[in-house]
Amino acid sequence: MEATSRTQAETLPIPFDNSYARLPESFFSRVDPTPVEAPVLIRFNRALAEELGLDVARLEADGAAIFSGNTLLPGAEPLAMAYSGHQFGGFNPQLGDGRAILLGEVVDCTGRRRDIQLKGAGPTPYSRRGDGRAALGPVLREYIVSEAMQALGLPTTRALAAVVTGEPVYRETVEPGAVLTRVAASHIRVGTFQFHAARDDRAGVKALADHAIARHYPDLANDPQPYLAFLSAFADRQASLIARWLSIGFIHGVMNTDNVAISGETIDFGPCAFLDAYDPAKVFSSIDRNGRYAYAAQPGIGQWNLARLAETLLPLLDPDEEAAVTAANGVLKAYGERFQHHWLAAMRAKLGLSTPQDGDLDLVQDLLTHMHQEEADFTLTFRRLADLAADPSTEDRFTALFRNPASTSLWLDRWRRRVGAEGRSPTDTAAAMRTVNPAFIPRNHRIEQAIAAARTDADFSPFDALLRVLARPYDDQPEMSPFAEPPAPGEEVLRTFCGT
Repeated sequence: MEATSRTQAETLPIPFDNSYARLPESFFSRVDPTPVEAPVLIRFNRALAEELGLDVARLEADGAAIFSGNTLLPGAEPLAMAYSGHQFGGFNPQLGDGRAILLGEVVDCTGRRRDIQLKGAGPTPYSRRGDGRAALGPVLREYIVSEAMQALGLPTTRALAAVVTGEPVYRETVEPGAVLTRVAASHIRVGTFQFHAARDDRAGVKALADHAIARHYPDLANDPQPYLAFLSAFADRQASLIARWLSIGFIHGVMNTDNVAISGETIDFGPCAFLDAYDPAKVFSSIDRNGRYAYAAQPGIGQWNLARLAETLLPLLDPDEEAAVTAANGVLKAYGERFQHHWLAAMRAKLGLSTPQDGDLDLVQDLLTHMHQEEADFTLTFRRLADLAADPSTEDRFTALFRNPASTSLWLDRWRRRVGAEGRSPTDTAAAMRTVNPAFIPRNHRIEQAIAAARTDADFSPFDALLRVLARPYDDQPEMSPFAEPPAPGEEVLRTFCGT
């Protein structure tokens, strides 16, 4: 019987195997997507579909109906997940998927379990008077940035498909409606734990923790203190993730606890953006009026969110509350050290350094301070430094990024001495630097140009061009060099907006 069932599953377009739907009903609400009027498939991620072991031909042929939610495939168990969340520091005990519907899960070709979710699929019990829909602009933004993050090598949710619905969405203006199909290791968030803890549902917290450990941290199942080990392992993943965000100039924009994935993936690309000129206090999000989630604030917010998860797990850490708090505080204290370790390792690599030495932190910080003072572009500074490592004649291209080019000479002398102490050839140093210093990032103005063309003229060619170049962010791609340039005067994006 098991072999027969497996054979039948393999013939399905999406071979669902839905573990979250087998958890207690208090974890979610079962709800079907609301059909849309005239869906059109505008993008299908064939490579990701193949990775997931899906029926690519069937999904390409019927993608508009399937990825809009108009056709519900066999094996899907659509549901909206319940969760709470601290939003800009204020706790909301009742959030949940207000416009997203989890269709189910698949086990991909490498044995990893992945969620498949429709975002913008209609109202759910958690919509709070919202329409449950998504506008085209935020769908394209998430598609572009999530796939760029994947190509950059960061843990991230993925975009499987994008569909326009043929229906308007009403926000500040009338927008074309769209649905994004998102793939994630899971959609379990810090806020999912908070939902059960806020209701004093200790059994629910335990069931969720057991599920998260089995799904994302299976090597901890036999640990003598599995829940403390889980908290510690998540802390390390979060510290590593945020360090890597900073290393590419990424600002998430809305690090609420309901936007923090337990898997350690980057999730929810609403008002996110990338730095152009380096500024540690930079904020793009239109809803972050006080800079809570500014670029340099992200590590501290990671620790704050970790503390909120720790609060929900206290009853599982130790029956003695004081002992539980002591154990949790140990993890919180270690987080800062872990972040510093991951961040400094990433920044060393960006400078072409492979072995730790005293003084490396000062070398990094002094460059960043100088970049800020001189308004140097974050991405181009490190990429051109890689060029300089291979070819001293390119120094002028590097120094031209600074308002006062001559001001870089003292720092460059220090960097050359430090790189020289590594003992690697200039060619090898530059090659290593180019694997961690991208030539191309999702420049904010390029994203907005792609969105504007799609929204105004139904022209998706800028969207497709941007995806093509971002698929190879570490390659020079001379024919695509305009995509590497920062915005010209008047092209700067000063604010990004949440998709709701």
